[in-house]
Amino acid sequence: MYEIFSDIVIYVLFYTYLKFFNNYCELLRKRLTEIEIINYVTFAMWVLEIYQSKQGEGLWTGKYSIFVRTLGCALRCRYCDTPYAQQDRTENENEEDGIGANLSAEEIVGRILLLELPHVVITGGEPMQSPEIVELTRLLKDFDYQITIETSGIVDVPVLCDLMSISPKLSNSTPLKAGRDIAHEQNRFRPEVVQSLMLRYNYQLKFVVDTPNDLNEIEEYLKRFQGVVSERVLLMPQAIDARTMTEKASWIIPFCEQRGYQYCPRMQIIWYGNKRRT
Repeated sequence: MYEIFSDIVIYVLFYTYLKFFNNYCELLRKRLTEIEIINYVTFAMWVLEIYQSKQGEGLWTGKYSIFVRTLGCALRCRYCDTPYAQQDRTENENEEDGIGANLSAEEIVGRILLLELPHVVITGGEPMQSPEIVELTRLLKDFDYQITIETSGIVDVPVLCDLMSISPKLSNSTPLKAGRDIAHEQNRFRPEVVQSLMLRYNYQLKFVVDTPNDLNEIEEYLKRFQGVVSERVLLMPQAIDARTMTEKASWIIPFCEQRGYQYCPRMQIIWYGNKRRT
């Protein structure tokens, strides 16, 4: 009788163990499948163009760079020099308009590697509104690229970069076209985002200056921030030709010298003219 009871106990224990082991294996299989999905399913971002040129603006002017221009922007600046990059993919499906490709971070880096330059400028549009930019900058850093991100300072995501080029939009950016001004005004002013970026990154603050009245607005804008380094404040004339830029420089440069700011010409206009992909 005792032997029969012992056999039953052993059988029950063995059966319980097998059931537990099978359940554990099933959970492990599901977990490994989830990990595989996480590792191999990548998100993509809309990229309009990838090209080589010289950086024409800011502290790193003259640096030969690879430019990655993303699509989409929440703003509609009156003077925008890349209006073809404003639209989201859903707004315009016409391939003839130059609306680019939906690329994964790995595909973008693969194309960058073919161009054999050490510096990458991620621009737009507004590149920071694409969540995939975080993964893109991580991959670029894995290949030791030097990274500049050009942003209007309206979105903050944890990217990796060597220079955060922030171009806050003044009231001179508000579009004249009815219907666009309201959304633009709601989105353009994000001082809390600008402050966060300034505290976490090597930065430059690049303001587009159209009239002398903009200078007072810049001064009032900068009062909102802590730790502003005057040498990192750049004033850039709103111009698409060398003559207009020279005329505005006549009153922007003295103001910069007085305040300790830097005058920031649009050198690509001088080098190449007002052309795309420069």
